[in-house]
Formats: sequence, structure tokens, C-alpha cells
Amino acid sequence: MKRSINRAATALTVAILIAGPVPAHDAERESVTPKFAHALANIPGKSMRVVEVDYAPGASSLPHTHAPSAFIYAYVLSGEVESKVNDGETRRYKAGESWFEAPGAVHSISRNASDTVPARLLAVFVVDTDETKLTTPVKE
Repeated sequence: MKRSINRAATALTVAILIAGPVPAHDAERESVTPKFAHALANIPGKSMRVVEVDYAPGASSLPHTHAPSAFIYAYVLSGEVESKVNDGETRRYKAGESWFEAPGAVHSISRNASDTVPARLLAVFVVDTDETKLTTPVKE
């Protein structure tokens, strides 16, 4: 079983790396680039996936949720990102700052805080290995 999990994780990693950046919905949206995927050997059925989210000046993400099993740690690499999760306050995070999203969280605001400077963040997911979709837009 361990060998099949490792094969699945390796195949997923290769597929993610080959796919490259996910194009934005339009010029006003983010660009998401998968960076890492690996099964967690000491937690059967769980994997870690990492994506880099790039926001052009003024760009934003649609309101969204993440995979039902996802624990997420977001870390701002550059620029400033405005974020609102669930009923929390809208906060502005600068490079070097971070936040956490629990499973089932609704991320209603995620955007570049600047209209002139790009922003970038790293999102680290711990999810069920069989999760295939990390982000789903919220239907209005």
C-alpha cells in the first residue's frame, strides 16, 4: 500500500510540474503555479501541496472555498495581500506575514492590496491525498 501511495504522489507531482502555471480567468485574476506535492508517509491518506499565487497590480481571486479536508497556511512572499476568511475582519498582510484557514473556511476576499505593485503568496495545503480540486468558487 505504501508503494502505491508513493507512486500516486510521484505521478501527481509530475503532472503538477508539467502543467505549469494555471492561467487566470481574466486579466483581473490571480495566477496559480503548483510548486510541490507529496504524500505524508507518517499520516496515511494525507498529502502536502504547495502553490504560489501571483497577483498582478489590482488583481483578485473570486470568493472561494478549498477542498473539504484542507488545512491551509498562507505566507506572503512579496507585496501586500488583503484577505478575509469567514466572518473575520479584512486584513492586509505584508511580505513575511501569514494566516491560517481551517477546513470549510470561506475565503471571501483575497486580492492584491496595491494597484501598482505585484503581490505573491505561498499557500501550503494539508489535504486528503485523493482530493483533486484545491479551490472552488463560491456560488452567489
